Amino acid sequence: MLNVGFSEVGDVSVVTSSHSGLSVDHWADRATDKIISVGGNSDPILVEQAKAYRETIKQVIMHYMKEAILSNKTDLIAKLEAMDHKEIGNILRKL
Repeated sequence: MLNVGFSEVGDVSVVTSSHSGLSVDHWADRATDKIISVGGNSDPILVEQAKAYRETIKQVIMHYMKEAILSNKTDLIAKLEAMDHKEIGNILRKL
């Protein structure tokens, strides 16, 4: 006997980039979308407040993501220099 089933996964989106990773702005949008959503039948005043709050949250997320990226870069440079790869550390520092 053959049983056929299916499951729903919701909306799926695919994003690509050329010659780089995805931007901090992209990831901040994704995080903000997970944190804040407003129903389509919400009061217009609440919708406007949520949009303003959403933008504030996005800016906070972007700030700390950028700080985390810089911190990771500093860690990588320190590890490279500790392994006596100062030239590679200098290249990374210039990027």
